[in-house]
Amino acid sequence: MKKRSFALPTALVCAITLGGCGVLPGGSQKTAVDIWLMQDSVSDEFLERFTSAYEKEHPSVELNVTFQEWTGIGKKVMAALESDDAPEVIEVGNTQVAQYAQSDALRDLTLEAVRDLGSEEWLPGLAEPGSINGSQYGIPWYAANRVVIYNKDLFAAAGITEPPKNRDEWLEISEKLDGNGVQGIYLSGQDWYTLAGFVWDEGGQLAVEKGGDWEGALHTKAALRGMAFYKELQSHGDGPKGADEVTPPQANVFAKGDVAQIIAVPSAVPAIEKTNPALKGKLGFFPVPGKTAEAPGAVFIGGSDLIVPENARERSAGVDVVKALASEKWQTELALTMNYVPNKTTLAGVIEGNEGTAAMAVGAAQGRATPNSPQWAAVEADNPIKPYMTAVLQGQDAVGEARAASGRITAALRP
Repeated sequence: MKKRSFALPTALVCAITLGGCGVLPGGSQKTAVDIWLMQDSVSDEFLERFTSAYEKEHPSVELNVTFQEWTGIGKKVMAALESDDAPEVIEVGNTQVAQYAQSDALRDLTLEAVRDLGSEEWLPGLAEPGSINGSQYGIPWYAANRVVIYNKDLFAAAGITEPPKNRDEWLEISEKLDGNGVQGIYLSGQDWYTLAGFVWDEGGQLAVEKGGDWEGALHTKAALRGMAFYKELQSHGDGPKGADEVTPPQANVFAKGDVAQIIAVPSAVPAIEKTNPALKGKLGFFPVPGKTAEAPGAVFIGGSDLIVPENARERSAGVDVVKALASEKWQTELALTMNYVPNKTTLAGVIEGNEGTAAMAVGAAQGRATPNSPQWAAVEADNPIKPYMTAVLQGQDAVGEARAASGRITAALRP
């Protein structure tokens, strides 16, 4: 494996080697497959194992991996898609695929998805954002989603012996835990990803597509019920009504030891334990509860898809790499190495020994993604959902505030 930057355009490399595109410098006849992965998405150890195994099975191929930063990645990917020197494989956020597919610069991977990758078993929250107008452009790679992280000692002190099975029980134990210097739950007022799950549980949406146009939908009765539940849950703690979960970082608040629950990805635990080593071994996990005990609550599912640019010089070789990375063998390896949720519901069993990841996998089965509009990034750039939530939590009229927020979402989603 070679980690390199893309300092030379492919045309110049081809001219230097005099061997044509796909021929490596030095006269090698191997096919170079350039891959962009996001910083910290995989460990060096996983990447070394995958690369070594893949190149052994494909001796005519050499994989060249470059790690990219999330900051500014959208513009960088768009520039690559518009160039004549795109990498063969790019890791992208699952909710970014629609934006890139709109450019007509992605390889249609529908055939591979159905024939080779068992797409009928994929997590919907990863698969649906990669599907545009019936064609699959993004291949699900890995998932991560929020769970409830709880302090076992505080639960025991309150006489709570097991996690709640549904939302009503969750409210009851959160209220019971709240008091005597303990916050039942720390939930910031603008944690809109968590709100989205409650809205979906009620049958609502953040936005809906009508006749080819997208419209905000926070003002519907179902979405308002989701906000009402959020308000009740948030009241069982002292989370700030006018800030999100990173202001201040909720992991730091939880690490103080007087918060019973937070809603976060399990990867927050190492940071919590580093801040307060006394909590090591005292933290537990359970999926966000649903309305009934039959199914967990809906959650926003984040993660990554893999795309192949249409203008990549070695598209076929890139597709083969994507099929390998998304295969059951390497999905299992990735899940065990990185504590991710695999891309298939049928692979959830491979991480059963890891309490946090197993809780994520249960919730991931009910995972959803943000509206599959190419303009959704514009909504998040100046997110009207956050001030809407704050206004409702501060006692403003929920219906009026929701209609105003829906209007702003609609405006942002207009091409």
